[in-house]
Amino acid sequence: MESSTASSKLSCKNYRECQVYSPDDGNQIDSRNRLSKFWTPTGGISPQDGKQDDSHNLLIRAGFLRQAYSGVFHLLPLGLRVQEKLEILIDKHMRYIGASKLSLSSISNEALWQQSGRYSTNSELLRLNDRRESGFLLSPTHEEEITRLISSIVHSHNDLPLRLYQIGRKYRDEKRPRQGLLRAKEFLMKDLYTFDYSQIRALNTYNAVRKAYNNLFDELKVPYLVADADSGNMGGKLSHEYHFVSEKGEDNVWSCNKCEYVANEELVEKKVEEQIPTTSPSGELVFAGISTDRTTTIHIAIPRPQSLPSSKDPTWEDIHKHVNLHAVKRTGIDLDTGIESSALSHLLSETTKTIHIRDRRLVKSTSSTTPEASSSLDLTVTRPGDFCPRCSSGKLYVQKAIEVGHTFHLGTRYSEPLNALITVPESPSRAPIQMGCHGIGVSRLIGAVASLLADSRGLNWPRCIAPYECIIAPTPDLPGKDAEEVYDRIIGRDIDVVLDDRAKGIGWKLKDADLIGYPVIIVLGQTWKHKNMVEVQCRRLRVKVEVKLTELRDTVLRLLEQL
Repeated sequence: MESSTASSKLSCKNYRECQVYSPDDGNQIDSRNRLSKFWTPTGGISPQDGKQDDSHNLLIRAGFLRQAYSGVFHLLPLGLRVQEKLEILIDKHMRYIGASKLSLSSISNEALWQQSGRYSTNSELLRLNDRRESGFLLSPTHEEEITRLISSIVHSHNDLPLRLYQIGRKYRDEKRPRQGLLRAKEFLMKDLYTFDYSQIRALNTYNAVRKAYNNLFDELKVPYLVADADSGNMGGKLSHEYHFVSEKGEDNVWSCNKCEYVANEELVEKKVEEQIPTTSPSGELVFAGISTDRTTTIHIAIPRPQSLPSSKDPTWEDIHKHVNLHAVKRTGIDLDTGIESSALSHLLSETTKTIHIRDRRLVKSTSSTTPEASSSLDLTVTRPGDFCPRCSSGKLYVQKAIEVGHTFHLGTRYSEPLNALITVPESPSRAPIQMGCHGIGVSRLIGAVASLLADSRGLNWPRCIAPYECIIAPTPDLPGKDAEEVYDRIIGRDIDVVLDDRAKGIGWKLKDADLIGYPVIIVLGQTWKHKNMVEVQCRRLRVKVEVKLTELRDTVLRLLEQL
């Protein structure tokens, strides 16, 4: 029999068991994980009527967290174990690509963000002033700070490549925090920042990080999508998003039913027909909009949708139904998409110039005398069933999804304005460092996994981030040494087990175990009393079997390997 003290590490993790001491004399009792010595403030019951409970409420009821304020949460011991295991998983995959871990301050300053061009009085930055009114802010991300740090230390290409990451708290002044950990004011992020002296090397690094991300998400054994993405205000021209498909998601991810094409709403394309001759105004639909600075009238021309009769004049509300506003943005024109229709006509009369952008299927008018922006883009909205742009027969469909990770090739977006310059081979002048930035929302990932895998009985955790992989639940009338014997038989470096030795009935313990979401439950009840066998349950795999003690460890390992 394997001694419980012979193994001090959890399965595939450098996470040590705590030693339990008597509160009276301080003498060590044993090193077994016991729920009687671990704070788990749960309700102890499962949802009624077979209805699926909201995953955020489940996290609260199961004792993983409590809300402190709107969008701000305290992690309790169970939640912290999940977070720490996720951090250990991230650490492992960051080591595989040679990344060093650091910890940057959560405090930054407005001047640095103004220098990079990202500061705005209307942004979601959480600001604070010290007694000197210094203009500090709580960082939602650390591109500015890491770039300034590197610019003060690294001056030669001989010091590169460099890969640095941190796991720390970030802050965002959310107008409407919602869905618990999925959209909060304070959240935990993993940021990896990469530095290379040439674009080719930076792109090689980018691909290496993407491979590491794929390996990390594969280890979670939760289905995910990788989508071509828009870089937004982060900068750069190359980025990919990692998503869990979920109805609770706020992103729309488009996929092909025949090939591997996946793109987010900002970048999705579709196969379109050849140019459409427009011999009369009825062949096209023209919207009039205005730039955000109110100086320019913007005419947007698209093929007239069949659902909009030629006799109907388009309204401003129709633009959101028929025009791909993300594609309009990619033309470089700053269209105001939030303006009220009632104010538009008056503002258009006061503009000083006009510009036209046309869908690529429309033949350019030869009689037009107004400036026309060149547009090779499809300006129409993508709809389910449209043909895939990458393959010959595939059709597109859309799914709601939760973004849990994002990779960006930044290029010189931050190194140039912040003067992060280095000497480069065979050049007399210094050049900006080529950068990449790669994030994983750690706290969001916890909420997303909870949302994705929860069922009517409670949470369900993947093995590698479960608070405990296996729980032993004995009936209260069994001698304590029986449960300890089972514990000692299966404990080892490859199984993370906890003993529910609380003075509760077996029904309460099993409902509590389902609510918390332990991957494997071992029951010591009537089967143990009469057959000297245990019952092994795994809800996700729909397994409930009676097992001899000599076969227990192998049985549990086989189940965990599938989770």
